[in-house]
Amino acid sequence: MEDFAAAYGDRVRAFAERLVRFETTAGDEAPAQEWVRDRLADLDFETYTWTADADALASHPSFASAGDLSTEDRPSVAGVLELGDPDAGRTLVLNGHVDVVPAGESGWTGDPFEPRWDGDRLVGRGAVDMKSQLATCVFAARHLADRVEAGEFDLDGRIVVESVAGEEDGGLGAAAAALSNPYPFERDAAVVAEPTDMRVVTATEGCLMGRIGIEGTPAHAARRWEGESVLPGFERVRQAFKDLEAERADAVTHPLYDRFDVPWPIVIGRVEAGTWASNVPGTLAAELRVGVAPGESLDSVEAACRETLDAVAAEESWSVDPPTFERFGVQFASAEIEADEPVVAALQEAMAASGLSATAPTGETYGSDARHYVAAGIPTVVFGPGRIEEAHFPDESVRWPEVLTAGAVLVETARRFLSD
Repeated sequence: MEDFAAAYGDRVRAFAERLVRFETTAGDEAPAQEWVRDRLADLDFETYTWTADADALASHPSFASAGDLSTEDRPSVAGVLELGDPDAGRTLVLNGHVDVVPAGESGWTGDPFEPRWDGDRLVGRGAVDMKSQLATCVFAARHLADRVEAGEFDLDGRIVVESVAGEEDGGLGAAAAALSNPYPFERDAAVVAEPTDMRVVTATEGCLMGRIGIEGTPAHAARRWEGESVLPGFERVRQAFKDLEAERADAVTHPLYDRFDVPWPIVIGRVEAGTWASNVPGTLAAELRVGVAPGESLDSVEAACRETLDAVAAEESWSVDPPTFERFGVQFASAEIEADEPVVAALQEAMAASGLSATAPTGETYGSDARHYVAAGIPTVVFGPGRIEEAHFPDESVRWPEVLTAGAVLVETARRFLSD
């Protein structure tokens, strides 16, 4: 039997290129998902489609602070291949998301949604996050089924390939699949094929999204001494959160995060102050992301943020109310599974069989859809080609040989997991 690259390498490439051409930003996933569903059907997968229920998600801890959720016309799709006696074996899910972050208008050397090649690198929005991985999941499943049908392996069970929507919005499709199983069978484990630099990731960080409000006293710029600018107060708050980040790096430890100097980053990503250039700014809103360690709760991290603001308020004089804090948007819980889960062992063995050496489990500072499946009791490991540093940036790219190696690893991971 041909190896994965020889059997399906060209089709993985064509599939990934076509997916990149779909501009699948939030709310625009449907055309690509219809195409994926049709391709799965062409490859003899049994297909499933579901859409997240906004009302059901409104009570979910991840989405309770998100306000109005847009889920209409944002389908998630999946394909299922049954092997041998499917009810006598396990079910493994290979998960990828089809949505991408906006490309922006600057920094790209070409059309973000027209795939192009730079040597052995595929360049385009979604190339590494994560349309190449989705393509390789599809054909990894198909390749293993081919080998079973050819009599090379005797396996029972199922392989599910998911193309979910809304991951960048907190995991709409995955959360819906975790809350209400879209299949008429149970799922035993999953691999989320996010870019991990071909590492075995068993722990993913959560994040608290918060909004800080600061009030000052506005005044005409010609009489600025009559007002109180919010900017000095914001600088004190910003420094306090910088100190909190350093304190948490020392106080909150986890063995899978030792390689990070800043394991639980705090980033103030958006600031809006004042209303007019000729006025002393009297209002400020700052939005920040606070990393949440595996094992920590969002509530405990929120309490630390509030204590930080309370300390600033106690040390400084404020002409009006002290700074405020509230959650907003999607909240990401952290997730972790044990290193001895069967799906982790199968992945480690498959990597070793492919000549990859970095098989020890590690943690990542980003969140993923893995958390939804872990919360539903489905052991989920994160593994895929590419580096997160390449995602969400102009000229996003992934090394193609790594994509094909990952495909071979997923074939062998599924074989070993289903063999047990």
